[in-house]
Amino acid sequence: MNILDKIVADKRKEVDLKKSLIPVSQLEQSVLMDRETASLAQALKNSGSGIIAEHKRRSPSKSIINQDLNVQDVAMGYEKAGVCGMSVLTDGKYFGGSLDDLVLARAAVHMPLLRKEFIIDEYQILEAKAYGADVILLIAAVLSRAEIKSLSEAAKKLNLDVLLEVHNEEEIHKSIMPSLDMLGVNNRNLKTFEVSLETSKNLSKLIPDEFIKVSESGISSIDAITDLKPYGYQGFLIGENFMKTDNPGQYATEFIKTLES
Repeated sequence: MNILDKIVADKRKEVDLKKSLIPVSQLEQSVLMDRETASLAQALKNSGSGIIAEHKRRSPSKSIINQDLNVQDVAMGYEKAGVCGMSVLTDGKYFGGSLDDLVLARAAVHMPLLRKEFIIDEYQILEAKAYGADVILLIAAVLSRAEIKSLSEAAKKLNLDVLLEVHNEEEIHKSIMPSLDMLGVNNRNLKTFEVSLETSKNLSKLIPDEFIKVSESGISSIDAITDLKPYGYQGFLIGENFMKTDNPGQYATEFIKTLES
């Protein structure tokens, strides 16, 4: 059983427990359900940098990245830096995040927020909206084509953008459908945790132009971005590179300035 299978097995138990504690009717009463969402896909189209910055405390591959910062400060720093959106990890067991992080970030900023989570159930999409997300992540490696379809369509009904993450050619072929906005290529092999930007380059030509292309993982330099732009990438997800510093917002500001200069 690889780490991804383990995470998903735990996630199924977690979602079942949450459903028994917080009914759908309660989520639907959240004041944020009526909020007009902001489109990350649109923000990436209109941006020179394409940076999606991440809030991440730890990960299975890196253990602790940064436990000391509060999420509002990170969010405000990122927004001030001019990022296109922010990815907020809400998985507790493996990444040290929570839905509270999402709602606190939402209270602090107006930019698009992505709920970074292992989504396997429509309930989690409702949660995403109820806690202030604008975008959800779907991971092709853990979902069937039918699940990708039903989950992405559920998200569109709530006016949420959908970023679908793929790792290989097979996942792209099973995933392409109109209810997606962005296709993210994860450069990290989820089974071995090895990272290679060649993954983004090799898969770029298989992604139809109507989807915004996003490259994820292992992007830690300006060079990596300038290297990937000719392959049609408009979005770049950066997490550890900013989060391992004392001031992610300041670091993101300098990074974007250099990138756009």
